[in-house]
Amino acid sequence: MLSYPHFDPVAFWIPLEFTLPWGTHFGPLAVRWYGITYLVGFAAAWMLARRRSLRSDSPITPDQVDDLIFYAACGVILGGRIGYMLFYGFDQILANPLNILRIWEGGMSFHGGFAGVLVAMWLYARKLDTRFFRLTDFIAPLVPIGLGAGRIGNFINGELWGATTTVPWALLVDGEARHPSQLYQAGLEGLLLFLILWIWSSRPRPLMSVSALFLLGYGLFRFGVEFVRLPDAHIGYLAFGWLTMGQALSLPMVVAGIIMLMMALRGPDSVPRS
Repeated sequence: MLSYPHFDPVAFWIPLEFTLPWGTHFGPLAVRWYGITYLVGFAAAWMLARRRSLRSDSPITPDQVDDLIFYAACGVILGGRIGYMLFYGFDQILANPLNILRIWEGGMSFHGGFAGVLVAMWLYARKLDTRFFRLTDFIAPLVPIGLGAGRIGNFINGELWGATTTVPWALLVDGEARHPSQLYQAGLEGLLLFLILWIWSSRPRPLMSVSALFLLGYGLFRFGVEFVRLPDAHIGYLAFGWLTMGQALSLPMVVAGIIMLMMALRGPDSVPRS
């Protein structure tokens, strides 16, 4: 059985220090692996978006990709942090509202980031005067790479571990054999979901179907992994001795994905258009 190597969450330090006018001191600045994984996710999304934007059915041009990624990045970061503090760390907000800004310590919610991206895409769709689901269908295959990178960041941080287990691939963490649930999520929500969406969207599909498949795939993968992933200690199980906050937030995604996929395949836009 392999032991968890306890990575240093700080990749390197920048010897920069400064003091704000009201006396708060910052520095030296720590560049953390968690932040680097986000940059990797955004960079991968940008490269894939540039490639997809060359297709005849793309809702945006290559020149508009930069703005698209900027809108999406704002949605991910703001929504992810606000969502985490509301869903998992509301007590921290009550203790000190400025805790919501401490993003370098980790604490990002996928479901909050997802909501943030939806708002960002709605705003960008209005700016481009295009249909909302044309944009979400475009970005859906780009998201899983970032999700996978983020879960690798969780693994490096040594957080979000699974329950104790006797499976041969368990990792020894502080003397206990645990499911590496972060790696499960990186493989399922990251790599596998990317392959499913990339292959499905490799040719024109009915409007909303790619978005629906993302909702369905992520919701099912997340719901399943939550059975072996420990819930947040300060929240615990919500009901039945097994229902977690992650499952409660993912179940509506599964239902919405099924409904949207049925509507997409049966609706007037079920015949792909270039």
